[in-house]
Amino acid sequence: MKPRVLVTGGAGFVGSHLVDALIERGYRVRVFDNLEPQVHGRGRRVPEYLNKNIEFVKADIREKKRLREALKNIDIVFHLAAAVGVGQSMYEIERYMSINTGGAAILLDILANERNDIKKMIVASSMSIYGEGAYYCKYCKKEVYPGLRSKAQLDRHRWELKCSACSNILEAIPTREDKPLFPTSMYAISKRDHEEMFINFGITYNIPTVALRYFNIYGPRQALSNPYTGVAAIFSARILNNNSPLIFEDGFQSRDFVHVDDAVRASLLALEKEEANYQIFNVGSGKKLAVLELANILGGKLGFDNEPEILNKFREGDIRHCFADISKIRSRLGFTPKVEFEEGLSELVKWVKKQRAVDRVKIATDELIAKGLAR
Repeated sequence: MKPRVLVTGGAGFVGSHLVDALIERGYRVRVFDNLEPQVHGRGRRVPEYLNKNIEFVKADIREKKRLREALKNIDIVFHLAAAVGVGQSMYEIERYMSINTGGAAILLDILANERNDIKKMIVASSMSIYGEGAYYCKYCKKEVYPGLRSKAQLDRHRWELKCSACSNILEAIPTREDKPLFPTSMYAISKRDHEEMFINFGITYNIPTVALRYFNIYGPRQALSNPYTGVAAIFSARILNNNSPLIFEDGFQSRDFVHVDDAVRASLLALEKEEANYQIFNVGSGKKLAVLELANILGGKLGFDNEPEILNKFREGDIRHCFADISKIRSRLGFTPKVEFEEGLSELVKWVKKQRAVDRVKIATDELIAKGLAR
């Protein structure tokens, strides 16, 4: 009989797709999720898309008694539960750190002090812990890892990174797992906490553990009314409400967009391959795409004629470029992305057209401005 798996945050976007894949492979699955209103709506109802062949526990990750019960007879833990929102984390600091870092601490404390049958743990980390991605200076002929751009530079709308040695513009290159970490938000710090806490615990207690640094995951089921979710969903919500996508800076900042099906395949490889044990892996497409290009493609596929609104403003902690070097996960686990971006976006658009979304992006942007986090 296949092992029993606990998926914290399993009713969410990535978690629900992972649950489907686990059930399809014959695993017995228990989902632990508090149905966060910002994601699931004020009614906090179990989403219709959630697989019916599971055991569901509605509880907060900080509810130690409920979590202790949920861990009984579990063989494998996928820890995905987290408050998600880079900008929001900078003014809801206590909530984010309590849920993310505190929730992880409660889970590990239970495992450290009570009898359990855990044989493997996989924890969701994030590309946000890198800060800026890796760059190359063709004049100095070296790879560099710059920190945040200065406020003086951003105030002048000089968006690109420059070499500190020669002042020439740097070229963005794929970011490897060994790049120094420079998290630029409370959310990012909490995700660094996640991977460091879980890997350290796994090594100490001889429980094989894997940390996955997910890049920008997109696909069906992402909460369209949540203004702190992925950019593809945020743009879709704007367009569904006949509003132009709002883009900070000049739109040419780039990210790595990976389809949720590929993220799930990488997660299953991390679970089932021993070569993954005690390792950290990037999970991305290995390709970069400008945010403006994403907005234009989405608008075209959704039949939206208006241009995106380029704000020429910046947010505190924003980075310019970051995309994944996936050579490690490819060589060790055999992972190769299968969903081409155009194919994946067409699937997303097909799903988006059937949805309704409340556009809260302007409210979220105004909150950032009011807190002095965007200007």
